[in-house]
Amino acid sequence: MTKQQMFDVLSRKAHLTKKASREAVEALLDEIKKALAKGEKVVLSGFGTFKVVSVRDKDVVFPGSKVKKTIKGHRAARFTPGKNLKKAVK
Repeated sequence: MTKQQMFDVLSRKAHLTKKASREAVEALLDEIKKALAKGEKVVLSGFGTFKVVSVRDKDVVFPGSKVKKTIKGHRAARFTPGKNLKKAVK
């Protein structure tokens, strides 16, 4: 599902205009992004948890050229699905 499809579904199900549904989805995603940028955990009950993890430096070898390179440590976003989401996907 694309963001545009999500806007369409939300506008239909929540009886909103497409502009209002777009603003609602964008606002939600913006708030999740801001919380993760601060290093906070975002828990959506019944759906899952977004959190930030630290990734250590890592040595890699490129298969084609056999060149070794070190990828610097960084922060990355991770998602853990909740029980209801896991059940729905199965």
